[in-house]
Amino acid sequence: MLKIYYGEKEDAIYNTSVYFKFNYNPEWFKDPDIIHMVKDIDNSSVLGNGAIDSPVLGVIAPVTLSGGLKTLILIDKVQDRIFNASNCGDNCAGWLLRISRERDITVNLRHLMDFGPDDFEIMIMNTGDIVHNMDELIPVAGRYV
Repeated sequence: MLKIYYGEKEDAIYNTSVYFKFNYNPEWFKDPDIIHMVKDIDNSSVLGNGAIDSPVLGVIAPVTLSGGLKTLILIDKVQDRIFNASNCGDNCAGWLLRISRERDITVNLRHLMDFGPDDFEIMIMNTGDIVHNMDELIPVAGRYV
């Protein structure tokens, strides 16, 4: 299940780009799900040996990926921390839901993310409410962002 804490959360890692720079593992980029994320979110290809082929920037290191993608990777790979998912755009919402179907994840959000028209299951940590669609999510999240 995806669990979201809206608003400022003291123990959340806010600057995910800096955390990623000093903590990412090159082995993560052998994971088929991470390779798919890189293609889907940044339209780039993992070449191996720590190299990513970006259509905009050319061959780059993982630390040069978008902030949203780096945050998604951290959420997937570092399971003992809570990350500020506000670095993610709405294009990351489907990935958050996908990861949360495999295991429980908790993220911090400081904006209202659009999780799309389909039903989902999200627990709002601020209240304990479980919401199933955007119509249910908006009024609860709106109290905090």
